Amino acid sequence: MQTQQQVSGAFALIDSLKRHGVKHIFGYPGGANLPIYDEIYRAEQAGELQHILVRH
Repeated sequence: MQTQQQVSGAFALIDSLKRHGVKHIFGYPGGANLPIYDEIYRAEQAGELQHILVRH
């Protein structure tokens, strides 16, 4: 029997980017996208991605 695991949309997004070979992400953190930045932080700590802060 196979069990299913629930994941957040933020996890699914970052996991998909990593699977496609993305190494650098440009972005500007803010209220609505903070869950995504939590996943980016985890990926950066693991050495899988690099976030580059942009300016407006």
